[in-house]
Amino acid sequence: MTAILFDYSLYLVTSRTLLPHGKDYFESLEESIQGGVTIVQVREKTTETSEFLSVAARTKEICHKHRIPIIINDRIDIALAIRADGVHLGQNDMPISIARKLLPQGTIIGVSVNTPEEATRAKEDGVDYVGIGALWDTQSKQLTNPIIGVRGVGRVLEALNGSNIKAVAIGGIKSTNALRALHGGVAPSGYRCLDGLAVISEIVASEEPLKAAKRLAQLIGAFKALDSPPVFSFVSTPSVDAHYFVQEAAGLLSAIRILTPLVHQITNTVVTTQSANATLALGASPIMANAPEEMQDLSRVISSLLVNIGTIGNKQGMMLAGRWANINKKPIVFDPVAVGATHHRKTIANELLNEWQPSVIKGNAAEIGTLSDSVEVQSRGVDSMGSGFADSANVVRSLARKERCIVVLTGETDWLSDGEIVLRSTNGHSLLGNITGSGCMCGTSIATFCAAASISATIEKSCSAARLVNGNMLIGALGGLLSLTIASEIAAARPDVNGPGYFLPALIDQLYALTPQQIVEMAKVEVVQ
Repeated sequence: MTAILFDYSLYLVTSRTLLPHGKDYFESLEESIQGGVTIVQVREKTTETSEFLSVAARTKEICHKHRIPIIINDRIDIALAIRADGVHLGQNDMPISIARKLLPQGTIIGVSVNTPEEATRAKEDGVDYVGIGALWDTQSKQLTNPIIGVRGVGRVLEALNGSNIKAVAIGGIKSTNALRALHGGVAPSGYRCLDGLAVISEIVASEEPLKAAKRLAQLIGAFKALDSPPVFSFVSTPSVDAHYFVQEAAGLLSAIRILTPLVHQITNTVVTTQSANATLALGASPIMANAPEEMQDLSRVISSLLVNIGTIGNKQGMMLAGRWANINKKPIVFDPVAVGATHHRKTIANELLNEWQPSVIKGNAAEIGTLSDSVEVQSRGVDSMGSGFADSANVVRSLARKERCIVVLTGETDWLSDGEIVLRSTNGHSLLGNITGSGCMCGTSIATFCAAASISATIEKSCSAARLVNGNMLIGALGGLLSLTIASEIAAARPDVNGPGYFLPALIDQLYALTPQQIVEMAKVEVVQ
């Protein structure tokens, strides 16, 4: 027989209890493999040994017919009896060192891990692969460890740096969240990605396992074909000069006025009216909706989503809005207003970021510092205290890598990064700090420009089924930032503007009158190496 290939891309964990009524296990298994499953783990937690042995032996026949490796969960005796290709062990199962002595040379050993410490121990024990999870809640098995979320995967992967250990994520993974798991499942250093996804109910419980497996296999294959690890910016090198970024960002203003994107905003109730007016002034259309019941329908028609936690109201609405935006590949801008002010805000922000993948995170120094686990800058309500970060470029670059998105740090100097490139902008006027909600309006503007970037990519057919969002979100974020800051400079210079009360309506007017040429001529942007 041709040698078995250990491809962890689509890792099927069996569970006969989940089979649809009347569906034969072996028929389902073969269809799953034909759909693209690359490795199979046989899991029989409550089955008698004789029946387990019979099921495992027949499973091996089917797997090896298709040159697919078979792994046995927990039971080394069954693995030995059928000469399985490997075993998968839990944290409380037989020690790896003893299992290695009992098993034939060349048998692969995998272990479940939930923390960086467990991953480090697995690395020291010399395992061949780890199963990281659970990412989400699942009904397929009873969880004995905390849900780590997608963002927890990166920390575990970081612990595997310097090894050849493979890694798959597991726990609640479906075709609707597979890209979220793959995109977010990257070590903060960027050197380690997931090698695959472990799936149970999405395939086993399906009436059509071939189709279910095929959907997942196509997503995983397309994702792996992208640059690794992919980002929301298509720029491949930081040597591109600032003029390129400014020209592309300015061009999006024309696109907004032609395309009139619908921008969904779950935002601070204090600024709802002025945010909606800013959206209209730029040429887009706002919709301010919070009800969870309408998020699925809205996600199909909107062009982008802004989630602003300034006045936390309907958390479920925020959760569902982001989840459906990810599914429908719509850009999400997250504005973690005053996230460091209270424990409640930190908890909400973490729950949201584990539920869905933002395209852009925008915040002031205190907010970005909180998400970065930094105490360098403190918050006072919605404001930052102190002189800012000593190395803002490194802060935004590191957070972008950690959160797998574009990061915008606003202040007297604004900073943007996709994890590689860092841009610095010094546009803006001090009167922005004297009106309520200028930061929230910045989020609105960024969401509007990201919408145009996404739609433009679709029209130009420069999109990929393997990306959570199409379009260059770094350009979108820069365009949104520059439109507000440059409009503020023009508004403040008007002779009729004598203070904050005059400035706000003038700012809306100048957003309405802003031209791409003004952005190009007035932008003060540098590329920071």
